[in-house]
Order: sequence, then C-alpha cells, then structure tokens
Amino acid sequence: MLQDALYAWLHYLAIFFLIVILTAQAVLLRPGLGEEIVRRLAIYDRLYLLSAVMVLATGMLRLSLGAKGMAFYASNPWFHAKMTLFVLTGLCSIIPTLAFLRWRKQSRTVPAYMPPNEEIARARRWVMIEVHMLVLLPLCAVLMARGVGM
Repeated sequence: MLQDALYAWLHYLAIFFLIVILTAQAVLLRPGLGEEIVRRLAIYDRLYLLSAVMVLATGMLRLSLGAKGMAFYASNPWFHAKMTLFVLTGLCSIIPTLAFLRWRKQSRTVPAYMPPNEEIARARRWVMIEVHMLVLLPLCAVLMARGVGM
C-alpha cells in the first residue's frame, strides 16, 4: 500500500513539474523575445522533455507495480483515452521545440537576434494547444479510477 502511494506521489510530482514548465513557456512566448528569453525557452524545452519522461516512467511504475495492476488499466477505455491524449500532447510539442532550437541557433550566430512575431505566435499557439489538451487528462484519470465505462 505504501509503495503504491509513493508511486502515485512521484507521478503527481512529475505531472506538476510538466505543468510548471509548460506554463513558463506560455508566459515567456511574447512578442519581442530577446536572446536571454530564447536561451531560457531552450532550457525549459529540455526540462519539458525530462518531465514528460518522468511522467511516463512513474506512470509505468504505477501500471506495472501499482495496486490496481495491469489488467485494470488494459481493459479500461479511459486509460487508452488518457494515453492517446498524452501522446498527442507530446506530438504537439514538436513544432515549438523545433522553433526554440532554430531560434537558439540563430541567437548564437546573429547578435541581438529576435524571432519574428509570427513565429512566436505560432509557437505559443501550439503550447496553448498542449495546455488545453493536458486539462483533459485529469478528467480521463478520474473516470478511469472510478471504472466508468467498464
């Protein structure tokens, strides 16, 4: 029981970390980004990847070693919906990641480089899509935990 609670706690911490990083990206993505903000976005993007891996790893711990067991999750439609949302959110992060990498490269070679406002708006739009998709994950988790649709 304690082991399951610790897995859940670590999973929640990883999720909170992911949300904080995504929020930081959304806040920083404003017109007129300077070199320092571009550098921070690149760092936050790496931390976002790390947090997503942590969410996945702790989720796998809960799946394989947790109290409910693999059978509960494998037959639960809300588990599959939750995993689909998580994967789609990760896929949505590719466009901002590529922009951050491109901006970082440009800022290293061009003094006082500032990304075009259209690119900033596009990256922010994708980050906001990720945020809005993540809002649905706890709903899927609650429905899954209560066995709705089983």
